[in-house]
Amino acid sequence: MSDEEHHFESKADAGASKTYPQQAGTIRKNGYIVIKGRPCKVVEVSTSKTGKHGHAKCHFVGIDVFTAKKLEDIVPSSHNCDVPHVNRTDYQLIDISEDGFVSLLTDSGDTKDDLRLPTDENLLKQIKEGFADGKDLVVSVMSAMGEEQICALKDIGPK
Repeated sequence: MSDEEHHFESKADAGASKTYPQQAGTIRKNGYIVIKGRPCKVVEVSTSKTGKHGHAKCHFVGIDVFTAKKLEDIVPSSHNCDVPHVNRTDYQLIDISEDGFVSLLTDSGDTKDDLRLPTDENLLKQIKEGFADGKDLVVSVMSAMGEEQICALKDIGPK
């Protein structure tokens, strides 16, 4: 056929989707939904009756998982919505660098050094104080749609 070599740009992900479709009428409170391109935790769902055009509508109020902003969306209940794949992983805190990045220990024994300290003042204070006191800290990292952020902290005792 042809003697030309083909080079493909490879991306570092296996082609897995960041979201999956789910019918709007089946999404409940405390679930997750994508509103305006952001992963959100659903805090309120209300369903309106079918109008003369025959579509019941679902009104979603969600809080952005990473920025804590309130977002709203109205979708016909028979239509599909994007639902983000949300994962929560625990890592042990090893170090905090001066530039605001944390060094975390994974379950496999490797280090993860690409996460910033959280922007939430209360959580940030707890992490810094606990680390300064020499406590063994475990942080929960929430990841969704290619973003990651520290969302919780557990103290597993002194070193």
